Amino acid sequence: MALDNIQLEFSNDFVGKMISPTGTVLIGDQPNGIQPYHLLFGALGSCFYSTFLAIATKKRLTFGSVKVEVSGQKRSGEVQTLEWVNIKVSITNPSNEALLTRSAELGTRFCSIHNTIAHVAEMHLEVLFI
Repeated sequence: MALDNIQLEFSNDFVGKMISPTGTVLIGDQPNGIQPYHLLFGALGSCFYSTFLAIATKKRLTFGSVKVEVSGQKRSGEVQTLEWVNIKVSITNPSNEALLTRSAELGTRFCSIHNTIAHVAEMHLEVLFI
C-alpha cells in the first residue's frame, strides 16, 4: 500500500509541476519554480516541525511562533550526496526553553525524513529563543 501519491509533469526541458492531493507546486527552470534540493529541504523542515509540534502539544508547551531554516552542503564528486544539513529553529515567546529544546531534539529523532537524510549527511540542530 502506498504511503501517498504525487504526480510530476514536465515539458521536454526542466519545467514542470508536482501535483499532490492537496495542491500544486511549480518545479524547475521557470518563474517561481522550486529546485530539487529546495523541495527536499522543505520536506525535511515541514516533517521536523510537524513532529516537534506534536511533541510540544503533548507536553502542553506553548510558544508564539516558530521559524525553521534548513541549509546544507553537497559533497563534491561524481555523486553529490549531502555532506551536512543544519536545521535552525527560532522560537518566540517560549513557555519553557529547556522542554522546547528537548522537544526539538525529539523532533529530529522521530522525523522520518530527518532519519532518511541522516543516512548520508551529518545532521545538526540549532535552537534559538526570541
